[in-house]
Amino acid sequence: MGMRQAFAQYHFHIEVEGIATALFREVSGIGSEHAVVENREGNKKGENNVFKQPGTLKWTDVSCKRGVTDNMELWNWRKKIEDGKVDSERKNMSIALYNQANEEIARWNFLNCWPSKLTGPQVNATGTDIATEEMVIVHEGMSRVK
Repeated sequence: MGMRQAFAQYHFHIEVEGIATALFREVSGIGSEHAVVENREGNKKGENNVFKQPGTLKWTDVSCKRGVTDNMELWNWRKKIEDGKVDSERKNMSIALYNQANEEIARWNFLNCWPSKLTGPQVNATGTDIATEEMVIVHEGMSRVK
C-alpha cells in the first residue's frame, strides 16, 4: 500500500436537509468513540488477565464556526428547537471539505441532527476581528462516504 498525501484544509460546506448550504471556516468534532469496558479474570495461579471490549458508542458533537452573515436559516432552525420541536426538526446533514480549486475532496454524513447550541459574536467596537458565530450539532450516527 502506497503512502497517501493528507488533504490541505480549505473550506467546509454544511448541507442540512431542507436548509440551504452554509459555508464554515472551522469544523471540529467529526468522530465517534467507544467507552472501554475492562473485564478481569483470575486463574488458579492467582494471575489476573484484563480483557478490553467496546462499551457504549458515543457520537462526538460537531462544532462549526463561521463569520456572521445575513442568512437566518440556521438561527430559525435553532429557534424551533428552543420552542420544543426537536422531533420534527431532526435533519440529516452532510459536511463536505473542498480544496482550493473548489473540488469536493471529503464528505461525512450525519443522521438525525439538531443544533444544541448557537452563539453569536463577541462584540468589541475597537476590535478588528471578523464577527463569528458558532453552532454545535448533535446527531445519532455518522459515516465518511468520500
